[in-house]
Amino acid sequence: MTNTTNATRILVVEDEENLRLALVDALESEGYAVIEAADGDQGLSLALSEGPDAILLDLMLPGRDGFSVLRELRRDRLDAAVLILSARGAEWDRIQGFEVGADDYLVKPFSVPELLARLSAVLARTRGAAPGLPERASRVTVGAAVVDFEAYRIERGGESHGISRLERDLLAFLIENPGRTLPRERLLDEVWGKQAFPTERTVDNHVLKLRKKLEVDPKAPAHLITVHGVGYRFER
Repeated sequence: MTNTTNATRILVVEDEENLRLALVDALESEGYAVIEAADGDQGLSLALSEGPDAILLDLMLPGRDGFSVLRELRRDRLDAAVLILSARGAEWDRIQGFEVGADDYLVKPFSVPELLARLSAVLARTRGAAPGLPERASRVTVGAAVVDFEAYRIERGGESHGISRLERDLLAFLIENPGRTLPRERLLDEVWGKQAFPTERTVDNHVLKLRKKLEVDPKAPAHLITVHGVGYRFER
């Protein structure tokens, strides 16, 4: 681990030693402070105790696998950027990764320059305010619900529902564009980023999750409106 003062802290969770050491060397050469873990349990423990800015997470790990690690991290509201690194490149694996809270998904083998570019992109997204949302607008009332962007929470009908960072960013972008039909491709670019590779189904799944927390009747939404064949529109 480098001792660079105030350096961005990256946790690498990878059981393949040669790859892990290569990643550590590449990251430290870019000025990052790096923490290492060789299995899922150690990775989860270090993520929760060290609070890194970003996590490079393998899926096929000894003990607790990467999906399990990521679910626990998001359940504990850890908002570190997570970039999955995996040899599992099937569409379902990538969709599942985004659904459980990954910010990006990179299929092995990959080049170091591409990894560094993707890491820089997810760090830039997670450090800023939610896309298009002024920082001062930390709480927004939408119908019967109150969205607390800083706390990652939606309160409605006396109940409080946690939201993931991607759910927050998606909702924020929709709210900042009221009455405008936003194509799924635009939402993917603005929320997930041009260098990520989720599918349009990923957008649909996140909207469905938001409706359950935001809408009085999720089956007849008043705020997150589907524009068939195109995308979604927000109505306050």
